[in-house]
Amino acid sequence: MADVEGAEGEIPSSEAGYLEDEGECECDCDLDSVIDRLLNFNKKRAQTPASPSSFFKRLESRKNLVSLQEVKAICKAAIKVFLRQPSLLRVRSPIRIVGDIHGQFEDLLRIFQYNGLPPESDYLFLGDYVDRGDCGFEVLVLLLCFKLKYPTKFFMIRGNHECSSICRIYGFHDEIKQKYGAKLWKTFIEVFNCLPFAAIVGEKIFCIHGGLSPEMRSMKQIENIKRPCEVPEYGMLCDFLWADPSNDVVTWAESDRGVSYIFGKKVVENFMATHKMDLVVRAHQVVAKGYEFFARRKMVTVFSAPNYMGEFDNSGAVLSVDEDLLCSFQILQGRGAAKMNVGHPSTSQQQGKAASTAAQQEVDKKKRRT
Repeated sequence: MADVEGAEGEIPSSEAGYLEDEGECECDCDLDSVIDRLLNFNKKRAQTPASPSSFFKRLESRKNLVSLQEVKAICKAAIKVFLRQPSLLRVRSPIRIVGDIHGQFEDLLRIFQYNGLPPESDYLFLGDYVDRGDCGFEVLVLLLCFKLKYPTKFFMIRGNHECSSICRIYGFHDEIKQKYGAKLWKTFIEVFNCLPFAAIVGEKIFCIHGGLSPEMRSMKQIENIKRPCEVPEYGMLCDFLWADPSNDVVTWAESDRGVSYIFGKKVVENFMATHKMDLVVRAHQVVAKGYEFFARRKMVTVFSAPNYMGEFDNSGAVLSVDEDLLCSFQILQGRGAAKMNVGHPSTSQQQGKAASTAAQQEVDKKKRRT
């Protein structure tokens, strides 16, 4: 575990639980310089003609974009600020809510271009920053820099890909190993293990990466989550990152992902009534328009990576919540023809473990099917 000295001190909050502004967090590097390099790198990338030689030149330039010392300093500071803030964030509106990014750095920059760089707009990101796309490092480091500069205006929660067993095989591990070595990947895992799990916007909009859990009885359970922590194979934390809504069930059923559950509209309706919420916002699934309602518009899926993986014919979306908690969507159109239609994401917890236990996993899958 990285040094987190001083992380036990909590950021002051108001009576409603909102975090009070305390300014930029301390970091042993120039955050503005790192941010400028990341933002300008993409401009240079767009100006470079595509060719095998230019590909390797860009790859080499990415290695030198942010120094190893800077990355370590950013991670160390991020761990501190995440642990100082609660596992259940309470944030004010207006705010922009962003779904899965999955290493699509250009699309992340489009989001900032359309909505304004922090602190012009407040942001809440719902996880899955890495894997699949080829710029997970740039996405993650830029987001962490903004978190450190504006800790009470810029928020990040954990997705199922912010987990060692998943991002080891879906791209992020190899990306970091190629640029900086495998040891730095472990440092990023330490950061992931400190991320909050959920957020409430304006006391009425509950935000999570995956879905609801049959084990959740009160918000206090989320507040009491001790971090740093790994993602368990089952239980409430697992469900928050893995569960999906489904029109095929009324309440709960096993998920075809091989982990967690699918849940029906009755579960959402009961959750709203019990916890006095108006809307549940989640990410985790590719949806054609970038957003998709469920349970009579009581839940919405937001996915922010258009043309996901270059294979899905989907738009991306950002959910804007105004001061009165009125919601609207900004659509990010795809940039080119996709190879296949929108479908169910293929990530599974079993595949995440397969790197080291493939044979045993096949046995486990057969058991689950029966």
